[in-house]
Amino acid sequence: MQEFFNELGFSNEIFAFVLLPILIFFARVADVSIGTMRVILVMQGKKGIAPLLGFFESFIWLLAIGQIFQHIDNPISYISYASGYAFGTFVGIILEEKMAIGRVVVRIITALPANDLLHYLETKNHRYSNIDAMGNDGKVNVIFTVVKRNTLKELIPKIKEYNPKAFFTIEGVKKVSDEEFSYKENKGIVLGKMLDIRSK
Repeated sequence: MQEFFNELGFSNEIFAFVLLPILIFFARVADVSIGTMRVILVMQGKKGIAPLLGFFESFIWLLAIGQIFQHIDNPISYISYASGYAFGTFVGIILEEKMAIGRVVVRIITALPANDLLHYLETKNHRYSNIDAMGNDGKVNVIFTVVKRNTLKELIPKIKEYNPKAFFTIEGVKKVSDEEFSYKENKGIVLGKMLDIRSK
């Protein structure tokens, strides 16, 4: 690699103390970001893409660590390596949040009537269970629903709007027994489509 940059006109000092640390930093950002995504996908049960990400993760890591050993007397490379690891973890988490992969279970506990919230869940075709329970301060409603993560940005504001004092928790779901269970189809629309197809 050093010979390649020398041919481009960069001196050994520029390569060792500027270009190499930059390359190591971005290599670590790439492989740690991929690694973070891979772990999250494994936890979500995504068997297809996780091994492929693991291949690229290890390949990029080998390239970075190889350059470290070739320039083991360069302390700036160590700093770049550690900095890339830290920033790569941050980037991986951001990417995972943006992609919003998988489903989550949302538990909502509210002392106030939750009719408006339940109606909202119905309009969005989210299946739910509503349970009467007892809390420290008396009777409460406990609502369980399993939704796709990419719907949380819309659901959470609605919880705060309809039941501002509600307590809710969100946990990841690795697998559901029925992939369509959390989504309730509008049977009227489905029936209409079936009748329309039969009439053709």
